Amino acid sequence: MKRTTPWTAERIHRATVFILVGIMAVELVFTLRQQQWLTAFLVVMIMSVAISPVVFHHRLRVTFPPEFHILAIMFIFASLFMGEVWQFYARVWWWDIALHGTSGLLLGIFGFLLVYALNEDRHINMHMRPHFVAFFAFLFAVAVGALWEIFEFGMDQVFGMNMQKAMWQDPSGLTDTMWDLIVDAVGACIISLLGWRHLKSPKESFLELWIRKFVESNPGLFRS
Repeated sequence: MKRTTPWTAERIHRATVFILVGIMAVELVFTLRQQQWLTAFLVVMIMSVAISPVVFHHRLRVTFPPEFHILAIMFIFASLFMGEVWQFYARVWWWDIALHGTSGLLLGIFGFLLVYALNEDRHINMHMRPHFVAFFAFLFAVAVGALWEIFEFGMDQVFGMNMQKAMWQDPSGLTDTMWDLIVDAVGACIISLLGWRHLKSPKESFLELWIRKFVESNPGLFRS
């Protein structure tokens, strides 16, 4: 099977950002015409988050694989734009579950690569065992998921939104919050187990490929 070259992956990443930002720009025009100021502000914030990895790519000290960027930008678009602006959370019953599971996977990968870089950094005297690296990745993903639930609660309380998906059966939104955290934890657990298995006995997988690209893209971080 032919592997995607970094150059091709980078082009796909930029094209993905261009297309999704274009869609959001069209939506921004409509929201401004309809004077939906809060929605317009949310769209602008999502667009800023989407283009920031491209704009500040050369200023970042750590380079992540383009495939990770592509999945991250698609997740941001699906969760914040399609979910909140286009109200897919209300229209598609499994949308929230799928995205929280995906967020657990992505955050688990991010946490794993982060602690992997610290563990292998030649300037930092750290020698963490595989099970601790995997455990850190799991806790990192769950912690960020919990912070997101706090953000949703704050937005609901301050701006009167319904990010916690409160319904008549559960006006507090507690059930939705707990299921979100459970799904986050399941996704994070899957990635942590894959990462632990890779560190114990490296095998060909998407995670192994991303780790190799991560090391090749950040030669200054790792021991020779």
